[in-house]
Amino acid sequence: MSKIEDIVDSLENRISKMLHKLEVLKQTNSRLSDELAQSERNISEQERELVSWQEKYESLKHVNSILGSDEYKRETKLKINTLIREIDHCIAQLAE
Repeated sequence: MSKIEDIVDSLENRISKMLHKLEVLKQTNSRLSDELAQSERNISEQERELVSWQEKYESLKHVNSILGSDEYKRETKLKINTLIREIDHCIAQLAE
């Protein structure tokens, strides 16, 4: 009978160790899930901030082109031509 008891004790110890490992893995998984969720929130916030900065950059670029900055002379000319076409279109509509 001693042999069977030894086998049972061994199995109990193994099961106990496995349950402990399972619990540790569950805790680790939970912690990693929380970290992943936080990282995803951070990425989302950074993406929104990036879009905001890109919009601000584009706005500044347009303002510089309208103000006639040397750096954006071609864009300034294109913008002026576009505005003239819009004004001509408005005048044509008023004339009708």
